[in-house]
Amino acid sequence: MLALRLTRGTHPLVLARRLLVAAASAGVGFLLLCTLGHALGHPEQAPASTLRLLWCVLPLAATVQFAVAVARTDPSTRPRPGLSAIGLGPARLALLAAASTAVTCALGSAVALLLYLHLRGDLTGLPFDGAAAGLLAGDQPVPLAAVLTLLAVVPVTAAAAAALALRPRPAPPASSEASGEDETMPSGLPWGVALIAIGLAVETYAGRGGGGDGLPLPGRFDGSPAAVLAGWVLTAIGLATAGPALVHGCGRLLQTARPGAVRLLAGRVLMTESRRVGRPLGVVCAVLSGLLAAASLYGSDTGSDAFGPLTGLGATLILACTCATLLTAALESRQGRAPVTEALLDAGAPPTALRTAALLRAGVLLAVFLPLTWAVGELAALPLKG
Repeated sequence: MLALRLTRGTHPLVLARRLLVAAASAGVGFLLLCTLGHALGHPEQAPASTLRLLWCVLPLAATVQFAVAVARTDPSTRPRPGLSAIGLGPARLALLAAASTAVTCALGSAVALLLYLHLRGDLTGLPFDGAAAGLLAGDQPVPLAAVLTLLAVVPVTAAAAAALALRPRPAPPASSEASGEDETMPSGLPWGVALIAIGLAVETYAGRGGGGDGLPLPGRFDGSPAAVLAGWVLTAIGLATAGPALVHGCGRLLQTARPGAVRLLAGRVLMTESRRVGRPLGVVCAVLSGLLAAASLYGSDTGSDAFGPLTGLGATLILACTCATLLTAALESRQGRAPVTEALLDAGAPPTALRTAALLRAGVLLAVFLPLTWAVGELAALPLKG
């Protein structure tokens, strides 16, 4: 009940972010229900239905990541003075954020159920002249237990992830703060490079090894062997792991060769926010490289016929959620350094200098991550073209 009251009294921008989470949850719930429809309509193809269900893990992970990012920036769940006196300490606020996330995702799941039943013709007549009835097994009864189980996946997973991400953590020792350990080189770059190399090697082996068993997407894009997906997942994990170290390196790069005040400010901000922004940026880089590889592989030969409507929905969910997560992380970073920005303005720093530093940060990140995205996408598609 408290979560609902806080939802009613939040800022419109916060409500808009929660509505985006609900929309993403509705998309994932609809994909899961479509997988159930395929299983009901084709009981003899149980392995194919299982693989279609596994394909839904990628948009599910992107949606959960976005939901956690929105929960982290929610001002109603941020610790404030006086809340502990009424029993709302950090642990209770983390549970409150998890409850709010669960309510938001449950709303999206309810929308997905209504859309699924409407397309099947269970609520009114058959829309679109019954074109979706065959895909959703409109002639079969809906198993209520299976539907509720699938629709509960997103709210439960997102709530658990939000509670885990916002749980209270012990404060770092004073000696660590004094020595500046929180500003050192994130150590994920070697592991990230290794995972990227392993992923590309797996994709190369799969491309040279020939066809193999294809993994059926929820559409018509089903010709890729299983090892290709495994290699791309390893590459994506590697980019997400190396992202914070790359952002930290960009900050150090800006501060080399006798920097001025603007370059110093831009570099220090990148170094400080590397862990917060680097991982979402690495995930976006992985998603874009995968889309570039898919477009170069299948766009010229088969055109849009290679992609079914549900495949397009899944890809859109992944891209939209990862980009929204990056924007949300950037907003969280801006909120975190608001006191420093205010202190600089009070000290007489010109606002143009702050805007120039922001543009400089964006420019150096684009200069590093855009070529990296293109290179990974081309390397991933090159062995499969042969």
